[in-house]
Amino acid sequence: MKNKIVIVTGASSGIGLACAREFAFSGARIVMGARNIEIMESVVRELNNSGFEAVAVKTDVSREAECKILVEAAVERFGGVDVLVNNAGISMRALFEHTSPVVLKKLMDVNFWGTVYCTKFALPYLLERKGSVVGVSSVAGYVGLPARTGYSASKFAMHGFLEALRTENRKKGLHVLIAAPGFTESNVRKSALMADGSQQGGSPREEKKMMPAEKVAAHIRKAVEKRKSSKVLTFEGKFTVLMKKFAPGMLEKIVYNHMAKEPDSPFR
Repeated sequence: MKNKIVIVTGASSGIGLACAREFAFSGARIVMGARNIEIMESVVRELNNSGFEAVAVKTDVSREAECKILVEAAVERFGGVDVLVNNAGISMRALFEHTSPVVLKKLMDVNFWGTVYCTKFALPYLLERKGSVVGVSSVAGYVGLPARTGYSASKFAMHGFLEALRTENRKKGLHVLIAAPGFTESNVRKSALMADGSQQGGSPREEKKMMPAEKVAAHIRKAVEKRKSSKVLTFEGKFTVLMKKFAPGMLEKIVYNHMAKEPDSPFR
């Protein structure tokens, strides 16, 4: 990663913030994109004062023009793009029958279209350097999770897009990684959208028992270096993907019962 130019979206918290630090500590030059510019600027000062190179760009990935500005900032500041980490994302927690379609559209705008926009503008530079596109997905991209219809839909769409992109460019040297962290300690569940579009505000799970974001970031960085096509993390995540292949009917029952046990679950 020495002197590689790495763009990370959703870089103000959770896995995105951990990825920014992880790649920086490995010698990369970092371009952080997220809506919370204050947090990112604080991290940039921290990294720059420690001898690393980083810059922050206020970015709402659901806006095509802002994704273009993010990529242009990387090219203007550092001269290109070697790695694009599409991490920005939001979740949801509500039954589809009660959920406004506006909520599902918002999830698609951020999780799917944000990945498409950033990848579109970064692609010429990535092809030039035979670089890497990373999609930070979820086990929800392998199996539909109850009360997460919009989230699963957006991650399934991300998978299809990235798999097609990989095949299209298999002779051009482009590396595409789909990373599925499983349940990770982060604020994604706290900001998950409810049926009316309001934020959940708290997590229904014991965050401290989950894989830390820093460990997820280290796995992603290593997978990029090894140019792996996929990376599924945690025992729970690997078990889910395996069951999806060999016992999908049984998996549906397991997933339903498991998710129904969450505090204040919208279904029983």
